[in-house]
Amino acid sequence: TFDDGPSATTESVLDTLKAEGVPATFFVMAADNNEEYLPLLERTVQEGHLIALHTCSHDYKSIYKSSDAYWDDLQKLREKLLPYVPADHEIKWLRFPGGSSNTVSAHSYVGLMSLLTRAVQDAGFQYFDWNVDSNDAGGAKKAQTVFNNVTAGVSQNRVSVVLQHDIHDFSVDAVEDIIVWGLNNGYSFERLTENSPGVHHGVQN
Repeated sequence: TFDDGPSATTESVLDTLKAEGVPATFFVMAADNNEEYLPLLERTVQEGHLIALHTCSHDYKSIYKSSDAYWDDLQKLREKLLPYVPADHEIKWLRFPGGSSNTVSAHSYVGLMSLLTRAVQDAGFQYFDWNVDSNDAGGAKKAQTVFNNVTAGVSQNRVSVVLQHDIHDFSVDAVEDIIVWGLNNGYSFERLTENSPGVHHGVQN
């Protein structure tokens, strides 16, 4: 799974996935700094990948100010995606900014994430966290480090939901090697579906 795109490096990810015949899930955003790349979503869908919701603004303090603020952000995102995602490509998957285990929301009031995780499911969405972190949004700054983190994590699980970000060129550079390693070691790659095992963090507040 890839978060925070589309971006200037998303096309490279799509090229690699196409060359390897591998599908993926993209948890997208639509902030001022990436709206010019939203047309890439059309190609993303055409090539068999899943578009899922992440956030419009990615401004944690704003998104998690209240339950209403979260839903407002999500609705703005859905509206911005409409011109680029076919009507028959149902968008009912989402990933909370920072994951369901984020602690930013506790600054608004205790229990906000417990409320939101229930509410999104009641509204017909499925949310996914991850159980393998490439750490490309943390300490990893090189493709080799991303590769090492992902392969080590995947080796510990029967089913892995891997977190990468298609906004970092060094992380994108690791994708082909990760796929080749996975295929050579008996793994298969799938986009998320309603039948995918739910990978949920423990809510922290």
